[in-house]
Amino acid sequence: MEYSTFGRHVAVDAWGVDFDLLNSAQFLKSHMVEAAEACGATVLSVQGQQFEPQGATVLVLLSESHLSIHTYPERGFAALDCYTCGETVDPQLAIDYMLAVLKPKTAHAKKLVRGMGELQVVEPDMKQIELV
Repeated sequence: MEYSTFGRHVAVDAWGVDFDLLNSAQFLKSHMVEAAEACGATVLSVQGQQFEPQGATVLVLLSESHLSIHTYPERGFAALDCYTCGETVDPQLAIDYMLAVLKPKTAHAKKLVRGMGELQVVEPDMKQIELV
């Protein structure tokens, strides 16, 4: 069986997120697993680290690749990214899910289309979430 090398990688900088949402690795782990499942991905494992005095990193390892977040609660900032191989799992759906949970005041995103030769950078189709 031959597999496609096609993949999509969405990276987002989210600003203006509530401190408490960004400062709980357990909260983020739970929602990131839900985000991965919402986009149709297969979760293989979940790693999370709570930092002192604040901040968290969570990595959800997917059969299709990964979903990750690294937070700076004191700055209201989260760096999110999701990469999935193949055409059946859309990483944008996982990102949209997490943005709906985090409710940032602003979010900046880029999408890379990978595995087709030269990398293509495109503007992602961001779900219309209300940024407060």
